[in-house]
Order: sequence, then C-alpha cells, then structure tokens
Amino acid sequence: MSDIFRLTLAQLNPTLGALRQNAEKARAAWASGKAAGADLVALPEMFLTGYQTQDLVMKPAFVADAERVLDQLATDCADGPALAIGCPHIDGDALYNTYAILKDGKVVARPYKHHLPNAEVFDEKRVFSSGAVSGPYRIGPLRIGSPICEDAWFDDVTETLAESAAEILLVPNGSPYHRNKHETRLNLMVARVVETDLPLIYLNMVGAQDDQVFDGASFALNRHGRLALQMPAMEEAIAHLTLTEGAQGWEIAETDKAGLPGEWEADYRVMVQSLRDYLGKSGFGKVLLGLSGGIDSAIVAAIAADAIGPENVRCVMLPSEYTSDHSLEDAAAVARNLGCQLDTLPISGPRAAVSEALSPFFNGTDPGIAEENVQSRLRGLLLMALSNKFGEMLLTTGNKSEVAVGYATIYGDMAGGYNPIKDLYKTRVFETCRWRNANHRDWMMGPAGEVIPPRVIDKPPSAELREDQKDEDSLPPYEVLDAILEGLIDNEMSVADLVSDGFDLDTVKKVEHLIYISEYKRYQSAPGARLTKRAFWLDRRYPIVNRWRDPSGTLNH
Repeated sequence: MSDIFRLTLAQLNPTLGALRQNAEKARAAWASGKAAGADLVALPEMFLTGYQTQDLVMKPAFVADAERVLDQLATDCADGPALAIGCPHIDGDALYNTYAILKDGKVVARPYKHHLPNAEVFDEKRVFSSGAVSGPYRIGPLRIGSPICEDAWFDDVTETLAESAAEILLVPNGSPYHRNKHETRLNLMVARVVETDLPLIYLNMVGAQDDQVFDGASFALNRHGRLALQMPAMEEAIAHLTLTEGAQGWEIAETDKAGLPGEWEADYRVMVQSLRDYLGKSGFGKVLLGLSGGIDSAIVAAIAADAIGPENVRCVMLPSEYTSDHSLEDAAAVARNLGCQLDTLPISGPRAAVSEALSPFFNGTDPGIAEENVQSRLRGLLLMALSNKFGEMLLTTGNKSEVAVGYATIYGDMAGGYNPIKDLYKTRVFETCRWRNANHRDWMMGPAGEVIPPRVIDKPPSAELREDQKDEDSLPPYEVLDAILEGLIDNEMSVADLVSDGFDLDTVKKVEHLIYISEYKRYQSAPGARLTKRAFWLDRRYPIVNRWRDPSGTLNH
C-alpha cells in the first residue's frame, strides 16, 4: 500500500508583536489539523512574530520572548501532528529568519533563510544573517525541504534540497502584494518544480502590516507545474491536503481551486484590507475624514465604509465661501449613499479670525498660496480636534499624483493617520470609483450599488481654495501628468526618454522639479496602502535635499 501524508496549510493573519495572540492562532490551526488527521500543520514565514518586523527583531528581549512563546507552543502541541512555524532565532552572535519544526514537545528541525531580500520594501540584510542552506527534515514517511520565501526565487537552494533527497518542497512566505504579483510568483514556482522534479507548496500569509498587505493566494503544484490547490486571495483559510507516494514519487491530490480577483478588485481589496488591519491592529474602531464633494474623499469614504462599516465612519464637510453648491450636494449624496454620518463645520469664522491676526503682516501684499493654504490648514486643525476628542482616526485623502508633485498642503489636507489611496494615481481613482459602483463583494461592509454619484467622477477636479479654481490651472491634465509620473517614478525613465516618447520637454522638467522639491512633504506624510513596486516609503528612498536634475532632455537644446 502506498504511503499517505496529510498536510494542513494555515493561511492566516498575524499581528506584528502580538506573540501570544499569534501562537493562539497557531494552536487553533494545529487543532484543526489534528482533527483532520494531519501529519503536519504549516504556517507562513515569521508567523509567530508577524512580518515585517524591521528593527524590532534586533531587540534581544523581543527575540527572547519569541523563543519562550515558541517553547510553550511546542509543549502545547506535543500530542498530535508536527507544527511548522516561522520565527526569528539567535545562534551565537547571529540572528536568523528561521522555520521551526515542532514535534513531540520540542524543536526537531530549524531551516535557516539563506537569501535575504534587500530590494523594494525588504531590508533583511540589515537585521538578519544569511543562514547556511539547510537539508530536508523528515516527518513520518516524507522528507520535506523548506526554502524560506526568497530562497525559492533562486534555483540554488531548491536544487540543493533536491540533491539532498527532499521529496517535496514546502515554501513558507511573507510575500506582500503589488499589482499582478501572483503571476510572477506562480511562474517562478513552476520553474522550481521543473528544475527539481518535485511537487511544491507555496504558503503565504494574509493581512496588512503598515503599508503592506500579504495577499495569501497560496497554491500547490505537482510535477510539470500542474496546479493541485489554489487558496483564496486576501482571506484567512485552512486547507487540508493529501499526498500519496507512487512510482514517480509523491503527488498532491487535487482539491479546491479558488478564483482570484482581477486587477481592479485586487487593488481595491488591498486598500480596504490595509485600512481594516491598520485600524484593528492599532486599536481604532472609528474614523473620520473631510468630505469635500470631490472624487478623492469620496473613494476614501467608500473604502472606509467597506473596511469597518458605514456606522463607524464620520464624514465632515468644511465649507468656505469658495465651496460650490454642487460640492455640498455631492458630499451629502456620497454620505447618504454610503450610510455614513455627515457633519458640516464651516471654516468661515476661524478663517476670519486668522485673517485678522495675520493682517498686520500680510497688509499690502497680494493674496496667494499662503492665504489658500490657511483654509486647508484650518480644515486639518478642526478635523484633528474632532479626532482627538472622539478617538476617531483621521484619514487623509491625497492620491499618488498629488503626493508625487506636492499638490497638497502640509499640516493641512495632509494631516491624518492613514491614507488608503496614497499609491493610486488620479486616473486610476476615476476608474476605481466606477469599479466600486458596479461591483459589490461579501468582504465589503458598505452598501451595494452606485455609492459615488457620476457627477463626482465626471466633474473637473478642484481644490476650491479660490474662485473658479481647477487642478489643471497648476498641473498638466491628469492623463498627461500620470503618464509622466509613471515614467519618472515607477519606471525610472530619463527626461530624454519621455521627450522621445512625445511629451513636452518643459512639462516633463516641471513635473520632475515638483517631484524632487516635494520630498520633504512625503517624509512627513501618513502611511498608505502599497499597490505598486514603487510606492512612496520603503520602495522609493530619496534624499530630501537634492540639487540634481536630469540634464538628458536638454543636452541637445
């Protein structure tokens, strides 16, 4: 009779630093696996501590506490299947990212992570040492190799495991989302399967940590890259696999294959999940935001309603004499459609007081940006006062286009604790609103239907800080601006490259200049959901003081 091995995969959402809470989730997954007759229950990379720990893991007391929790977990899970869980480990003077295999009350194996990612949002070489490539470990009849996350993105670790008689590859991951990443992961893992001629299981965590969302979508591949399992994206899930040994080796019995979201749904869900976890893991249950009647605050209100429920979202309209009647009507319609509370708090009185206080200094000068920004800063002040008074986190609503060129007032509309659309260009904001109006999912806590009125989407964007103001008075049309921004930021193109693509030289140089002089604002901006490989924060680290400008587009002029 062929040998059979049962494996339980726990695609779960840890909370960084909540060691005992994470261990309890691991115990519950282990109990589920035990009830299903599992030989091994597996959790993702660094699940015990949460991920990414950044410099917290360099604190000896933190790692020592994690070791104590791990030892207790081993004791608690002694009578039943083995348990595999990611955690840090100090060996001598070195700190490692490891995968602890618990069996019979103790750690029986501990593969070390060999390749430490040091690009995009990762900086593991700062905190961890590279471990030697570990051989396979045996659980019952099966020899398992566990390359940890990045180790499976290269062929050397997996080939060493295959040469060391591993019979299957179990890859624990803490892999964060960026747009269209699943296809990249799948193609790389298929390559590992073809190279080693071994089945492979890719186990990813879910949930958000600061700006990053770990999107799950774990899967299992048999030889030749045949898909045996596809777990859902961005949802906690438990999967029970049966592996059978045949003449060609071990094979995974085919089971559930969840559908994965398309690009627009995936981005929207990441924004919802990032806000939901940022609030929940920080201890906030309610939010507020300034609802202007414009498209950016409308989509943020929708995201907030979908993340924590409309009853927990307070929208505040802060009109001035420049606020149009249709903005008042549109803000009211958005709040009504979503079912959120809407308060109106005019800034005319505070603005008059500030104008009077500044009049001795401003007298004899022409009104300009300083006066416009007073309005924005008064709104920020009043919203923060409400946040402080009622314990509601203030959300800021600047899209990536505005964040990129500094089209936002520091200490004004940039004030807030989180920005769900920080990595969403303005042109994508329009399409995201249309997508949300046309789609509703079970994970959304807001209402179905047309929650953002078409007029909000279609009208010309305006900050309404002066008479008849339009964004295009100061910026190129957004379809032009966003194309230039994607070139300069996302693709690191030169000015000459963009000019050769047909963009106006003076416009490209203006946008480049605005990006660089706005760096100081981004250093002080709220965190926000990461959607791309070039989100503002860890993906793109530029100096604040920087006098260089690309001369390439002007060399022949």
